[in-house]
Amino acid sequence: MTAGDTRPPTFQGPRDPGDAWAVGPDGTRMWGLFGSAGLLAVDRDRGVLLQHRATWSHFGGTWGIPGGARHEGESAVAAALRESHEEAGVPAEALEPLFTRVLDLGFWTYTTAVAWTTRGFEPEMRDAESLDLAWVPVDEVDRLPLHPHFGEAWPLLRSMIPHRPALVVDAANVVGSRPDGWWKDRAGAASRLLEALAPAVAEGLPAGLLGMDAHTAWPHTVVVLEGAAKAAAGTTAPRLEVARAGGAGDDEIVARVESLVQNDGGAPVTVATSDRGLRQRVEELGARSIGAGALRDALDSRR
Repeated sequence: MTAGDTRPPTFQGPRDPGDAWAVGPDGTRMWGLFGSAGLLAVDRDRGVLLQHRATWSHFGGTWGIPGGARHEGESAVAAALRESHEEAGVPAEALEPLFTRVLDLGFWTYTTAVAWTTRGFEPEMRDAESLDLAWVPVDEVDRLPLHPHFGEAWPLLRSMIPHRPALVVDAANVVGSRPDGWWKDRAGAASRLLEALAPAVAEGLPAGLLGMDAHTAWPHTVVVLEGAAKAAAGTTAPRLEVARAGGAGDDEIVARVESLVQNDGGAPVTVATSDRGLRQRVEELGARSIGAGALRDALDSRR
């Protein structure tokens, strides 16, 4: 097949039920019976990985991101990783998830999974879906003929890709928001909060919780413990940090927020607490706040 071909290659191998058209009420056809997904890989030194789409494909000849139809029962993120590996040789182990955004047409969805690279790698064309693959500096993306949907999404994506959101949790306030006997064993109650947070942080939190115009986000999360709760058993999870305050927990939270705001200007910082005085202090530093109940509800929804 040559670069100018407008006919798709002959399909070889088993076909998943998802490799079919989804048809809307008005007859609009979108590829991917269960929706589609793509990966926006971000190398903070080289830019973003883009695909020059084969001429036979939908909006052929434009630039977008590697992606394709989701398989039956497959999550959107898993589909984005699989498709980017199949099309561009992207190694999943070289990626750190940042956030996802979803285009929802009612009968069909497209999920953009955004991830930072953790090491350098070179893409390679592994099928006939690409004319070229390239790391494109962020400032040069707009100069390319972009896939229309990617072009519409790019301005917002561009504003969000430089920064990882942060979540600072006032553990004492969150634990104390429910009368479940936490006062009998503060360390045990804090341990249970950490056990609930660990999988949620690893698998992603609702982005709206963090004030982001996205679907799911993977924030750097700091859980601040004070007093007897500092004896809580530790837990390990990606992007989860436990801070044992040397003094008052509120002062430690304020110090953490101040450091995050100063050292990563532009990153959204959210504090989970229902303490009015603390909320005022962190908001004056440029952070936003959510009530303890909002975080609890997000964790409960995973059960």
